[in-house]
Amino acid sequence: MTKKPIAIFATFGVCLGVSALPAHADAWQDIVQRKTLKCGTFADVPPFAAPDPKTREMVGFDVDMCKTLAKHLGLTAAVTPLSVEARVPEVQMGRVDVTIANLAYTTSRADQIQFSDSYYVAKEMLAVKASNSASSPTELKGKRLSSAKGSTSELSITLNGSEPVTFQDTGSAYMALQQNKSVGMVANTMTITKLVNQSKTAGSELKMLSQPMLLEPVAIGMKKGESVLAEKVNAALMEMDKTGEIDAMWAKWLGLDTEFKMTREEHVQPISAIKFTPIP
Repeated sequence: MTKKPIAIFATFGVCLGVSALPAHADAWQDIVQRKTLKCGTFADVPPFAAPDPKTREMVGFDVDMCKTLAKHLGLTAAVTPLSVEARVPEVQMGRVDVTIANLAYTTSRADQIQFSDSYYVAKEMLAVKASNSASSPTELKGKRLSSAKGSTSELSITLNGSEPVTFQDTGSAYMALQQNKSVGMVANTMTITKLVNQSKTAGSELKMLSQPMLLEPVAIGMKKGESVLAEKVNAALMEMDKTGEIDAMWAKWLGLDTEFKMTREEHVQPISAIKFTPIP
């Protein structure tokens, strides 16, 4: 009679010990065992990630980043195309190990996933007509500025104290500026660069102001709580930066010999080291 309770207690103790174990194995160990890094990119957003018209294979800056990151980790990259909206949920649910899809840091995203160090800082830039004497966004406080509706461009206009005039796409925002429905338009650096170049041969010529409207650190997204994976990714990013591999990929897809003509000014650094106003 006295032995049965002891046996029950012992069994209960074993069960309690099992239930205290982690619900899943460490993500890094899972990745090492399968020898593959599941990497989420854009489905069709060139030059970051899009199907090659000839081979139908995914190509672009973010695809190259995935493959190079995997190589530094001793793994093979498995690229999974994602919609813009799925970039955070897919990594949050563990369907991909990392998201490399021009993913900008925001406070709401940081509540859901963890970010690596930033490997470049995206900028929301302001274009005005070349005849406009303004040299900084602060000179256009209270003025009408056009942008895509619901974008961080629209948010930057509000933060600047200007009046947003929004449209469903950047093309319409551009036409609003050309038709004097706004005194400027805001979009990311690549878009503004293309439109400024376009304006040199059609419509009123534009210029891009040098001071950004908003800074957005771009980094790799990972599931929260995976500290080993985060450490591995950050170490690999730093090595990729030191070897010039990120610079080479940038030059290929975004550099001065491309239609975007962008210069990579920032290098790999912790997001906490960047002076910027976080987007909600």
